[in-house]
Amino acid sequence: MIDQYSKVSVIAPARLHMGFIDLSGSLDRHFGSIGIALNEHATRLSVTSGERRLITGPSAERADKCLTMMCQALNVSDKLTVTIETAIPEHVGLGSGTQMSLAIGSALNAYYGLGLTVRNIAALMDRGLRSGIGIGIFEQGGLVVDGGRGEKTITPPVIVHLDIPTAWRFILVLDSRGQGLHGQQEVEAFKVLPLFSRHEAERLCYLLLMQGLPAVAENNIVSFGDVISQLQRSVGDHFSAAQGGVFTSPEVAIAMNWLAEQGAVAIGQTSWGPTGFCAIDGVRLAEVITQEAVQKFSHFNNLSFVTASARNSGGDVFVI
Repeated sequence: MIDQYSKVSVIAPARLHMGFIDLSGSLDRHFGSIGIALNEHATRLSVTSGERRLITGPSAERADKCLTMMCQALNVSDKLTVTIETAIPEHVGLGSGTQMSLAIGSALNAYYGLGLTVRNIAALMDRGLRSGIGIGIFEQGGLVVDGGRGEKTITPPVIVHLDIPTAWRFILVLDSRGQGLHGQQEVEAFKVLPLFSRHEAERLCYLLLMQGLPAVAENNIVSFGDVISQLQRSVGDHFSAAQGGVFTSPEVAIAMNWLAEQGAVAIGQTSWGPTGFCAIDGVRLAEVITQEAVQKFSHFNNLSFVTASARNSGGDVFVI
């Protein structure tokens, strides 16, 4: 193999994981989930040639592990310079692990001219073991629903992709003190969770297919938000024993209750948190409510509030 390009740059967007559909496989497929790509948080990195292996920038340790895993799997040289401009915050529910893996994998794929797909890369990096949202939003952006895992699934297939209306905004509530369950803790948590009822899985499937998704297509944020809030309550209750409540952070929970009182919809926690999210129709209204939240909860020194927009395109790979 020879270097095809002198420099490859990748942008891998963050995502909101809005919940699972069937956590126990009661309908013969496990998990299944819904999520949305974001513009405001992303992992941005570049790969160039080097006399030795060099990785600089935020989340360099994670990138180092990804580079080792990918180079060994593909049998290519790791004498590269990886420069990380920005990285999605780790273990706060925004998909940092999958996006770093896909960013490194996509950069190597282009740099060495390997012709791999995003799903080839995800499988090599052991991503998509439960949720396929991170893979789906790197491929397509927007809102994606994955079909979960069946008996022969390698990576969960994307079964729905929709663009999010341009006026919709999402308010993120971050808690700098905590991290959601991840790694072996997450694996162990899934082992001890109670069974998720077949009836509840059927109800969530119907809500999502016949109410939530049509609401996105028809620009009805209220109906969409109601479905997401119901899904979040159901999954949050299921996870509560493992994460200490419906929300991992009690302060985030207080802020989310207040945001709901201000008219926000789609109230929830992304993945294991601690980041909370909600949706607002209108750019200006979202900014106003975000600033009001900053002032109201200024005594919660560890909370921060960010207005985010949906990214209706996938990850980007640039070659020079």
